[in-house]
Amino acid sequence: MVATADNCPALVLNADFRPLNYFPLSLWSWQDAVKAVFLDRVNVISEYDTVIHSPSWEMKLPSVISLKEYVQHNRRPAFTRFNVFLRDRFVCQYCWQGFPTHELTFDHVVPRSKGGRTEWTNVVTACAACNLAKSNMSLREAGMSLRQRPMQPSNYQLQDIGRGFPPNYLHESWRDFLYWDAELDPA
Repeated sequence: MVATADNCPALVLNADFRPLNYFPLSLWSWQDAVKAVFLDRVNVISEYDTVIHSPSWEMKLPSVISLKEYVQHNRRPAFTRFNVFLRDRFVCQYCWQGFPTHELTFDHVVPRSKGGRTEWTNVVTACAACNLAKSNMSLREAGMSLRQRPMQPSNYQLQDIGRGFPPNYLHESWRDFLYWDAELDPA
């Protein structure tokens, strides 16, 4: 890949040098990273070879930056379709098959027509075929079972699951910061 400013995002680390997010990976555009450097909000940890300049100065684009102030994570993650898919590891909870995001939907374990609520403990990831087969029936009526009982995850749990799904592109300068706490294989 040819290095241009537009394909030089910066990996953003919290003040403890852990990524703000693993999935989606916490990346800032080169413009946001440069602005944060000039506002003295971040430390530059690693740089690309790509240089930007004005008539009076030049700088290498940051590839890894860390925030100067620690950002506390919320204990409870937002209840979103994506976070439900992430909690369930992009696997249909009925047929146990993995699917790309665009082929997934979510299902109410206790159907809304029977008093089920749209909340962490009643919504699971489902493929279209299983969702259609279950329809508005209970698990017993549909003759189906769940892979795992739905629960509300913590942000830590979602981040931990997200580390198992690396992004399509990883710059070499990011690797040490993304997997530094991964268990090492014995040699």
